[in-house]
Amino acid sequence: MRRQRTIYFNDARHYYLFVFEPPMTMEDAWRPIDEVAGTGVDTFVYGVSRVDGLYYPSKASTQFKHGEHGPDSPAFKQNAYWRTWHNMKSLEERGLDPLRVLIDRAHDKGMEFFASLRLSSYPTIDPAHDVKSGGRGWVHREVRDFQREVLRELAVDYPTEGVELDFAAAPGGSSPHFRDKDDAREYTPAVTEWVAEVADIVRDRPSSFGEVGARVYPTEDLNLRQGFDVRQWLKDGSVDWVAPLLYAHNQIDPHVDLSWLIEAAHDVDVSVYATIQPHHFDPGRENFVTEHATPAMRRAAVAAFREQGADGMYTWFLPWPFGDAERRVLSEMADPDLIVEADKHYVVSRRSDFSKRAGLETQLPVTIEASDTGTAHQFRLYCADDLQGKADRIKQVRLKVYIGDIVSEDKVRFLINGESLENETCLRHFPKGLPPYHGQWLDFDLRHVRPKKGWNTLEIVLDGRPADLISPLMVQDIEFIVEYGPYPSTPNLHARIGRQNERPGSSQTLWTEVTPREEL
Repeated sequence: MRRQRTIYFNDARHYYLFVFEPPMTMEDAWRPIDEVAGTGVDTFVYGVSRVDGLYYPSKASTQFKHGEHGPDSPAFKQNAYWRTWHNMKSLEERGLDPLRVLIDRAHDKGMEFFASLRLSSYPTIDPAHDVKSGGRGWVHREVRDFQREVLRELAVDYPTEGVELDFAAAPGGSSPHFRDKDDAREYTPAVTEWVAEVADIVRDRPSSFGEVGARVYPTEDLNLRQGFDVRQWLKDGSVDWVAPLLYAHNQIDPHVDLSWLIEAAHDVDVSVYATIQPHHFDPGRENFVTEHATPAMRRAAVAAFREQGADGMYTWFLPWPFGDAERRVLSEMADPDLIVEADKHYVVSRRSDFSKRAGLETQLPVTIEASDTGTAHQFRLYCADDLQGKADRIKQVRLKVYIGDIVSEDKVRFLINGESLENETCLRHFPKGLPPYHGQWLDFDLRHVRPKKGWNTLEIVLDGRPADLISPLMVQDIEFIVEYGPYPSTPNLHARIGRQNERPGSSQTLWTEVTPREEL
């Protein structure tokens, strides 16, 4: 049954077990729950595993040791892993299960708790099965059986609301599930059967009905190439909700088309929770460091996915430790009314190492050769704002395009839904984080031509390049920004306010142009 949820995911490591000093206090042990309590988050998902073990004392698998804590190598080589081990053990020495501590705290704060398992990471069993070691991964029945029993433990032995099947961790967080596309194709039915087996275990557990969520890839083609027939899982009723993402490709992008998944899920009354990724820039981009998405960028993504039909939002890795801005973001995600007339910043994500390795197609960057004149290079942009219906409340709409190697003598046309931007004001800026000669930001103030609500087409056409400059143009970034004002605005730069000046013997009307005050 479909339902609205606002989900926050914690991976147990980066902002939890890695950072606190052992012995762990209860305040630190409760931190992942307490930092989202009182916001719009009603569901907490906890990543219980990595390739080197689980973050609780599992009977079905191996507890995290990172391969460094054992008879052959008793010392840890990094403080984060030392803290992780000793934090867990400090709770266990007091008779506390680290996983149960979080589950109970979530319930105390009125939140659901789901345990998330990376499915292509399987410590304890033969390491030769791992694809990175030359094995065939999920072809081995032992791997599928092993993961099923870990999920049984999480669903039956712990009072979770259910489990999340993390199929989307590869390639950034774990090995692929299959060695090649032939294995993936041949064993797709085996994966489908396995998902159904897990669903039976979780739903038929003795305590209460449990739910099965699944992290999947954002495109149907990418899922099928990895052996995941998500559409069939939905038809079989094996999953209760799905969250589309690609792990480690953490760039926010409200232009991801989720229509295939939303339509298939809603046909069988299953929820889709859109993933709001945390970053604007990832560190893989040359000359850039990680930059978190702003609240306006997050609003744009939330609004866009809600307009597409998503039942709720799923996010993670907000700037930590949380402050007022992060808690406000989590509250806005849960209530669409809060962001209808709030500033939004739509950005298009770029290709990353992880998206390239996974085979996920992205819109950027795009190369335009100097000789490629007259060709319309098209980009799809989604706008959740009603720029026409709300025109009296919108202060400004800007389109920003960053183009590498451009010079002012280049003749480049820009069109939105076939309408030229030639009459819109365009300002040019130096790039941030790059040498100033690298390229230019073209910043359009859209007064006459604006995106419509829904999908839009931006076209960029090179009509001419200086004859003695043969390098290509590189379209690196595309963004558009919607800013709202507190009072109705007019389409003119100046409001014309008339007043009658009465002079002796004259009835002449004098007009004075007054620049309106938009804000006090």
